[in-house]
Formats: sequence, structure tokens, C-alpha cells
Amino acid sequence: MSKLILLRHGQSVWNKSNVFTGWIDIPLSKEGIEEALEAGKALSDYNVDVIYVSNLVRAQMTAFIVMARSNLKKIPYKEHGQEETLGQWYQMGVSESPGLIPLYEAWELNERMYGSLQAKNKRETMDEHGEEQVQLWRRSYDVCPPRGESLEQTAQRSIPFFKEKIIGDLEKGKDVFVCAHGNSLRAILMHMEKLSKEQVLKLEVPTGIPMIYGYAKGDFRKVVT
Repeated sequence: MSKLILLRHGQSVWNKSNVFTGWIDIPLSKEGIEEALEAGKALSDYNVDVIYVSNLVRAQMTAFIVMARSNLKKIPYKEHGQEETLGQWYQMGVSESPGLIPLYEAWELNERMYGSLQAKNKRETMDEHGEEQVQLWRRSYDVCPPRGESLEQTAQRSIPFFKEKIIGDLEKGKDVFVCAHGNSLRAILMHMEKLSKEQVLKLEVPTGIPMIYGYAKGDFRKVVT
């Protein structure tokens, strides 16, 4: 049985400040770094063969910090596509180095894009637009914030990627670690656990808490830790 580890990045600087972050590339706060270290401790004895992260630094920081605590001495390297400028030079000899495992970036795993709300304080946004309207933008399934994405649209990019790349690796017997964001992970969990649109709206994914699943023959089973 393959293992799938899902982890929302640790608290970011803007999570701490109650600001809409979305696709803005904000790093972890001090507390977020500590959360990542704790997640690494909890996962220190778990095997990982491949890692997927979003394009955003808070997810990438979390993944590297987690893997730094691995007792199995698995060290991630960033996988560059051969189509990249000078891509072959980034990769030369890496795959033959023992202990190194690939880390892939994927924009499909990015947080929901909050459009015009990004960089705005959530409390101030409620004062401007009304709490009911902001709650509708944040918690409905198919309503978009101004110039942003709905959860439905986030699912339309993250679930196909999950099916093709991540399940593809699980089918090959690999243990996969995915470090992403609250909304992209909610979409993936919606698919994995066959949640309805109403059920996924109630789902909360906390920062820095690993979720571990076993995978076999197309089925996921949550591992109690």
C-alpha cells in the first residue's frame, strides 16, 4: 500500500496578520516555521519518494523544513523540466545521487486566487462590503470574489493534476508528500473522500497538521496517527 501525506503549509506572515493572501508569495511566519518543524517531527519516520508543492514559497519552505527532520535522510532536490532554459544543467547527475528525491512545483496546487481581495485585511474588507458578502466570497462553492477564483474553479485545476500526477505516482507504489494550501487541499480531499459541495464547505484544513492516507487499488484510507 502506497502512502499519501497531505500538509497545508505552516502559518504565513499574512495568515498571522489576517490578510487575504491567495497567490501573493508570502513566506512563513516564525510560528509557521515552528509548525513546519513540528510536522517534520511527526513525519520523521515516514518514507517519502516524491514531493509535490505549489509555486508559492510558503508551501516550499514548509516542505523543505519537514524533510530536514527526516530520520530516513531523504533530501529533496527541485526537479527542473528539460524544456526550461539550461534545464539540463540543473539536473546533471542528480537522479544518480543516493538519498535525493524529486520535488516538483505545480501552479495547479496554488492557493485559491482571491483577486481584488488579495493584500487586504479581512476585517476591513468586511467593514467595507459587509460580513455576509465577504462570507459568501470566502465560503460558497461557486461564487468568485472580484477578479478571483471560486472553490469550484480551484477544484477544476487541482483535481485533474491530482489524478494524473499524484495518483499516477501512487499507482507506481511511490509514497507521495503533497504540501499545498487550504483551498487546493480542500478540493483534493473533496475528490478523495467523495464529499458533496455542501460537505466541502464545512471542511477546515489547519496549518501544519499532516493528514496521512494509505492508497491501494483506487481507494484511500485515512491512517490514524
